Amino acid sequence: MAKDPQLPTEIQQNALFQLLSNSLVLSHTTPYLSSHDVLKLGATSRGFRFLIYHSPQVFRRLDVSNIKATQLAPPPRSTIGWPNVQVDGDESVTAEDYLSAPLRNVFSKLERLDILRDVQVLTLDGLSVTAGLVHDILNNPSYSVRILSLREVQNLNEHELCQALQYACRRSRPKGTPRLKGLYFFSPRDKSPLEVKETSRCSTPTSPADVAAAWNMRSHTALTTALAEESETWYTRRGQQFSRKLEGDWASTLLACDGIIAFDAVLCGGPRHYNSSAYGKVDLEALRAAGSPIGVPQINVATHAVDGCAGCGSAPEGWTTWGENNFSSDIGRFPLLTPPPLHSSNLSATMCPEGHSVKTRLSTVIQGDQEKARFIPRCFDCLRDRYCSGCHRWWCETCYIGAYGPGGSQSGASNLVSNSLSPNNIENQDSGHRIQHGLCAGGKCSLPCLSNTMDANSEGPA
Repeated sequence: MAKDPQLPTEIQQNALFQLLSNSLVLSHTTPYLSSHDVLKLGATSRGFRFLIYHSPQVFRRLDVSNIKATQLAPPPRSTIGWPNVQVDGDESVTAEDYLSAPLRNVFSKLERLDILRDVQVLTLDGLSVTAGLVHDILNNPSYSVRILSLREVQNLNEHELCQALQYACRRSRPKGTPRLKGLYFFSPRDKSPLEVKETSRCSTPTSPADVAAAWNMRSHTALTTALAEESETWYTRRGQQFSRKLEGDWASTLLACDGIIAFDAVLCGGPRHYNSSAYGKVDLEALRAAGSPIGVPQINVATHAVDGCAGCGSAPEGWTTWGENNFSSDIGRFPLLTPPPLHSSNLSATMCPEGHSVKTRLSTVIQGDQEKARFIPRCFDCLRDRYCSGCHRWWCETCYIGAYGPGGSQSGASNLVSNSLSPNNIENQDSGHRIQHGLCAGGKCSLPCLSNTMDANSEGPA
């Protein structure tokens, strides 16, 4: 770009440096740059190097998922077992060391540069991460990470990860630990612009059958992308929230970390779980006698977000409403929302729904129940035979006991405990069923089921 002759030479050469010397401008600019670009900027001159390496806010948010040095190289075909990898001068390493070697080497360099202690939001999505490395991030005083993202990571043993989290949140833990306050793990990672471009790229079909198949695939991809992007998880998007099976003991982990570490998932509040506020308020024996599934876990991770019951408009455990609960003492009720915030490491900022206030109580900002950000978290076992995957309607344990409630299977009205019957409640009274094959009974719901909406964490009826 040509220099403006009207400006002094000193301003022309140092305009960018003077602009970024403002800490406010620097803290709001660097989150939009990749780590590679920030380091390249620091290598341009001594002034920029001092500015980059001596400003804590520059590396407050660190995303190393796209750095080449963090990628795990595939082992040679001729290698039997795990190849020897240079890790801090040790030429003989274990499988744990090999799988975490790229990240450990990067973190070691950051520590030598006195940068690691400034990182508060760390993103490791898609990388090779081991439970031992996460254990170090939780317990090693060299790390100051408050928000950690481990979405779609590789080579991570979920059972060992759960053990590491439960150990970090044990009652005998040192005061002020763990420093970690939020963990992203269950939701899918954010796609980079390059990945979106590669996904949309398609070869040109030749035959009519290939043309039809290509358009069907494009329509399905566009619809899936639109459904995923237009609605916010939990508060706006209804139905199943996760597309993967959970392998670790995550229910016990979320319960052990309650009030200490928040996750992008919450526990189910159904009345058949002992952690529910409605536990003991519903006759479980009547539910079993009416054909409701038995063998429901004592605690379980919520996998679905639903609206109020089609009968009573709520649920026995009530709603999870942003802003109406004491956030500081009940953070386990609110999930972390994607993507992680760019300009804050505050836990409330990661949980705040779009368009709502972080600091102000919701009741003083928005009036009316229709505008409140709220949802009801449920697991698959608490929605089985109660939830329509087409229209997302469901019936709670108070309004609908089961298909074989008191009075026999031919008395559909006897299955309703509530005194007032709405039009949604009196449908299909001949069979007593509300849901059949995952849809509203009697063919009342004509919406197609785009995918298998049954939760991947469930392996069928108990």
